[in-house]
Amino acid sequence: MTKFLLVLIVLLVALTACATQSPSTDLPTFVTNAPAHYQEAYRFAVSHQHELTQYPCYCGCVAMGHADNLACFIQKTSVGGTIVYDQHASGCGVCVDIALDVKRLMGEGWAAPDIRAYIDQTYSRYGPPTNTPLPLA
Repeated sequence: MTKFLLVLIVLLVALTACATQSPSTDLPTFVTNAPAHYQEAYRFAVSHQHELTQYPCYCGCVAMGHADNLACFIQKTSVGGTIVYDQHASGCGVCVDIALDVKRLMGEGWAAPDIRAYIDQTYSRYGPPTNTPLPLA
Protein backbone atom coordinates (compact mmCIF):
# COMPACT_ATOMS: atom_id res chain seq x y z
CA MET A 1 0.00 0.00 0.00
CA THR A 2 2.87 2.39 0.78
CA LYS A 3 4.45 1.83 -2.65
CA PHE A 4 1.08 2.54 -4.28
CA LEU A 5 0.75 5.87 -2.46
CA LEU A 6 4.33 6.80 -3.34
CA VAL A 7 3.72 6.06 -7.04
CA LEU A 8 0.46 8.01 -6.91
CA ILE A 9 2.19 11.04 -5.36
CA VAL A 10 4.97 10.93 -7.97
CA LEU A 11 2.39 10.77 -10.77
CA LEU A 12 0.43 13.69 -9.34
CA VAL A 13 3.57 15.81 -9.04
CA ALA A 14 4.56 14.95 -12.63
CA LEU A 15 1.08 15.80 -13.96
CA THR A 16 1.07 19.09 -12.07
CA ALA A 17 4.46 20.00 -13.54
CA CYS A 18 3.18 19.30 -17.06
CA ALA A 19 0.05 21.37 -16.51
CA THR A 20 2.04 24.40 -15.40
CA GLN A 21 4.54 24.40 -18.25
CA SER A 22 5.67 27.84 -19.32
CA PRO A 23 3.84 29.25 -22.35
CA SER A 24 7.23 30.17 -23.80
CA THR A 25 7.86 26.50 -24.68
CA ASP A 26 6.02 27.00 -27.97
CA LEU A 27 8.04 30.07 -28.89
CA PRO A 28 11.04 29.76 -31.22
CA THR A 29 14.55 29.75 -29.81
CA PHE A 30 15.27 33.31 -30.93
CA VAL A 31 12.45 34.41 -28.62
CA THR A 32 13.19 32.14 -25.67
CA ASN A 33 16.81 33.37 -25.74
CA ALA A 34 15.66 37.01 -25.70
CA PRO A 35 15.12 39.07 -22.51
CA ALA A 36 11.95 38.35 -20.51
CA HIS A 37 10.06 41.46 -21.66
CA TYR A 38 10.69 40.51 -25.31
CA GLN A 39 9.21 37.07 -24.58
CA GLU A 40 6.25 38.76 -22.88
CA ALA A 41 5.64 40.88 -25.99
CA TYR A 42 5.74 37.81 -28.25
CA ARG A 43 3.29 35.95 -25.99
CA PHE A 44 1.00 39.00 -26.03
CA ALA A 45 1.23 39.15 -29.83
CA VAL A 46 0.27 35.48 -30.09
CA SER A 47 -2.76 35.85 -27.82
CA HIS A 48 -3.88 39.29 -29.11
CA GLN A 49 -3.21 39.16 -32.82
CA HIS A 50 -6.30 41.11 -33.83
CA GLU A 51 -5.57 43.89 -31.37
CA LEU A 52 -2.02 44.46 -32.60
CA THR A 53 -3.24 44.83 -36.19
CA GLN A 54 -4.87 48.09 -35.05
CA TYR A 55 -1.60 49.78 -34.10
CA PRO A 56 1.29 50.93 -36.26
CA CYS A 57 4.94 50.36 -35.66
CA TYR A 58 7.36 53.27 -35.85
CA CYS A 59 10.70 51.48 -35.99
CA GLY A 60 11.05 51.85 -39.75
CA CYS A 61 9.83 48.33 -40.51
CA VAL A 62 7.40 49.80 -43.04
CA ALA A 63 10.38 49.49 -45.42
CA MET A 64 10.27 45.72 -44.77
CA GLY A 65 6.62 45.61 -45.83
CA HIS A 66 5.14 45.48 -42.35
CA ALA A 67 1.56 46.77 -42.14
CA ASP A 68 1.16 46.96 -38.36
CA ASN A 69 2.80 46.11 -35.04
CA LEU A 70 1.71 42.46 -35.25
CA ALA A 71 3.83 41.95 -38.37
CA CYS A 72 6.95 42.59 -36.30
CA PHE A 73 6.17 39.44 -34.29
CA ILE A 74 4.15 37.17 -36.57
CA GLN A 75 4.43 36.74 -40.33
CA LYS A 76 1.27 34.67 -40.61
CA THR A 77 -1.06 32.31 -38.80
CA SER A 78 -2.48 29.39 -40.76
CA VAL A 79 -6.13 28.35 -40.66
CA GLY A 80 -5.06 25.46 -38.42
CA GLY A 81 -3.41 27.89 -35.99
CA THR A 82 0.22 27.29 -36.91
CA ILE A 83 2.19 30.49 -36.39
CA VAL A 84 5.11 31.63 -38.52
CA TYR A 85 7.06 33.99 -36.30
CA ASP A 86 8.95 37.03 -37.51
CA GLN A 87 12.37 37.44 -35.94
CA HIS A 88 12.36 41.23 -36.34
CA ALA A 89 10.86 42.14 -32.93
CA SER A 90 13.34 39.89 -31.11
CA GLY A 91 15.93 42.57 -31.78
CA CYS A 92 13.82 45.74 -31.83
CA GLY A 93 12.93 47.57 -28.64
CA VAL A 94 10.48 49.92 -30.38
CA CYS A 95 8.30 47.03 -31.58
CA VAL A 96 8.39 45.42 -28.14
CA ASP A 97 7.63 48.67 -26.32
CA ILE A 98 4.63 49.38 -28.55
CA ALA A 99 3.18 45.91 -27.97
CA LEU A 100 3.72 46.15 -24.21
CA ASP A 101 2.17 49.63 -24.12
CA VAL A 102 -0.88 48.25 -25.94
CA LYS A 103 -1.04 45.43 -23.40
CA ARG A 104 -0.79 47.83 -20.46
CA LEU A 105 -3.33 50.31 -21.82
CA MET A 106 -5.80 47.55 -22.69
CA GLY A 107 -5.40 46.30 -19.12
CA GLU A 108 -6.19 49.78 -17.86
CA GLY A 109 -9.40 49.77 -19.91
CA TRP A 110 -8.42 52.25 -22.62
CA ALA A 111 -10.45 52.20 -25.85
CA ALA A 112 -8.67 51.29 -29.09
CA PRO A 113 -8.81 54.83 -30.59
CA ASP A 114 -7.27 56.27 -27.42
CA ILE A 115 -4.53 53.62 -27.41
CA ARG A 116 -3.84 54.45 -31.06
CA ALA A 117 -3.54 58.16 -30.25
CA TYR A 118 -1.12 57.34 -27.42
CA ILE A 119 1.00 55.10 -29.67
CA ASP A 120 1.07 57.72 -32.44
CA GLN A 121 2.03 60.51 -30.03
CA THR A 122 4.64 58.49 -28.14
CA TYR A 123 6.41 56.74 -31.00
CA SER A 124 6.07 59.03 -34.05
CA ARG A 125 9.52 60.52 -33.35
CA TYR A 126 11.23 57.18 -34.12
CA GLY A 127 10.41 56.83 -37.78
CA PRO A 128 7.72 56.49 -40.40
CA PRO A 129 4.66 54.49 -39.30
CA THR A 130 3.36 51.39 -40.92
CA ASN A 131 0.25 52.03 -43.01
CA THR A 132 -2.17 50.85 -40.32
CA PRO A 133 -5.84 51.86 -40.59
CA LEU A 134 -7.35 53.63 -37.59
CA PRO A 135 -9.17 51.27 -35.20
CA LEU A 136 -12.93 51.30 -35.05
CA ALA A 137 -14.46 52.94 -32.00
